[in-house]
Amino acid sequence: MRREMTKILLLFWLGAGLVLGACSRKLNYRDGQYRSARDMVRLRHGSRPAARPAYKTKEKYSPAGGSATKAVTRRPLRTGSATGTLATVIDAARAYQGTPYLFGGTTRLGLDCSGLLQLAFGEAGVSIPRSSNEQAVWGTPVAAPDLRPGDLIFFGASPGSRTITHVGLVTVVDGDGVDFIHASSSLGVVENSLESDYYLSRFIRAVRPRL
Repeated sequence: MRREMTKILLLFWLGAGLVLGACSRKLNYRDGQYRSARDMVRLRHGSRPAARPAYKTKEKYSPAGGSATKAVTRRPLRTGSATGTLATVIDAARAYQGTPYLFGGTTRLGLDCSGLLQLAFGEAGVSIPRSSNEQAVWGTPVAAPDLRPGDLIFFGASPGSRTITHVGLVTVVDGDGVDFIHASSSLGVVENSLESDYYLSRFIRAVRPRL
């Protein structure tokens, strides 16, 4: 009986190790360098990363369940890359890609959005507040056209909402827009484009961390 229990425990720990190993992989690396979420899609479809327009256009969308139409002007974005501490934070956050979502989670077994950021900053030696509402005032406000890698961006649960329920970390800023990493309640830790109507309609504010 004891021998059988030992075998069962060994199988359990081996399985847990495989899960944690899968969660810690850096999913967006190709040919030795990091690729944005958009570039990975292009590569999977056999096309090269395309040249990107430097300017955005004005678009309109109607919030779900409402009749009002909101215009969003996508102005030129200031490009750049993170250095120093913020580069370390972004790398730390990307190391959690594939980790499942868990409300209140703070480990590789499961993370929520603010927990991901707290862990990523913590691995860079920076202590930040735990909740997304507290994180939203932990920094200097930044206008959307001035976003750069390392900034924190905050969202509401529905289009037009002003109540913060979600947070992400900007990872890429270029002529095509903004990518950010976050713990999605449906997909776990993943990078997405801020340029989608879903996230633009829920975007509330951005802050630059106090470092």
